[in-house]
Amino acid sequence: MKKAFTYFRKLPLELIFWIGALIGILRIDPYGPQHFSLCPLDNLGFTWCPGCGLGRAMSLLTKGDFQESWSMHPLAMFAFAVILFRIYELIKNLKTTKHYG
Repeated sequence: MKKAFTYFRKLPLELIFWIGALIGILRIDPYGPQHFSLCPLDNLGFTWCPGCGLGRAMSLLTKGDFQESWSMHPLAMFAFAVILFRIYELIKNLKTTKHYG
């Protein structure tokens, strides 16, 4: 148990963050009527924000609804690819250097 704990302590915080973000994206229900928003502009009452809909559009990508995802936010495919690439790079770096950095 102690060996597993020390292994997880060596994981980079950025890797944990991006994997958590990916899990959060997978758990979003894009078809639901209400959604939780961390957007400060949305919470202040503004009706337009350049980033709003990005998380739901990425969730639609994981469900295979590409056309609806594109109509919700055109940069969702790019953002999803960037997250996956960054996770891959961090894991590759972790495997080659045995530590973060």
